[in-house]
Amino acid sequence: MIVRKQANNELLLIGQTDHSRLVGQLAAHWGNKNFAPPQPYVSMVRAATFHDYGWLRYETSPVIHPGTGEPFQFLQVPLEATQLAAYQWSLDWLAAIDRYAGLIINMHRTGLWKNRYDTIRHPSGYNLRVLSPEIGQFIQRNEAWQERERASLDSGVLWTNYKLMQVWDLLGLYFCCQDAYEDTVEPVPTSYSDQEGVRLTISPAGLDRVRFEPYPFNVHPCRVQLTCRRLAKSSFENLEAFHRAYFQAENELLRFELV
Repeated sequence: MIVRKQANNELLLIGQTDHSRLVGQLAAHWGNKNFAPPQPYVSMVRAATFHDYGWLRYETSPVIHPGTGEPFQFLQVPLEATQLAAYQWSLDWLAAIDRYAGLIINMHRTGLWKNRYDTIRHPSGYNLRVLSPEIGQFIQRNEAWQERERASLDSGVLWTNYKLMQVWDLLGLYFCCQDAYEDTVEPVPTSYSDQEGVRLTISPAGLDRVRFEPYPFNVHPCRVQLTCRRLAKSSFENLEAFHRAYFQAENELLRFELV
């Protein structure tokens, strides 16, 4: 869960599944005369839309830090057996629906512990740093499955699609984790033969408007939405109080116009 503390001590809570659906919108509109659309289109958009559904179980019962009473930021949630099992469930679930989409999100999940397989130079954040023996086993098991699945696929296309998944994920985090600011993502593939990629610059362009240079989407402007919950305070005396506020919170829709 993405936790944003506001100046007035309110909290904006964005579920990883909400982030995931925003990423799916970005993927669905990716592509124009300067950027190749994702191929296979449906599998890649499906992967983007559901890549973080391994957090679905956690979102039914999020927890708070015992010392502060504040909900855990997503990179701080203890990765114990229950969460790893939830990750595995989501990977297997999507692979059973769409084998290619399942492979992309499987590579995405293990890659978060491996610096995104060195495919992204900037930004370097949002990567997982701690590898317990259980996480090591999780990676080993899933990378073995990935290797078997990749045997019959075009390696160049697949790794370009993996890179696109990382770009979309990072763009989703850009919108979810803070108000718009100047940043870059690189390298960003422009085609399936582009080995170098380009630097994508992102900057505020007015209220709820964000400028992209070069512009990668198929409509102009591109309008996307993000669901969140707003809580009146940031700290809670116990888990029951937090859950009550969490479930009673109104769902809000943040809207962005990409130009």
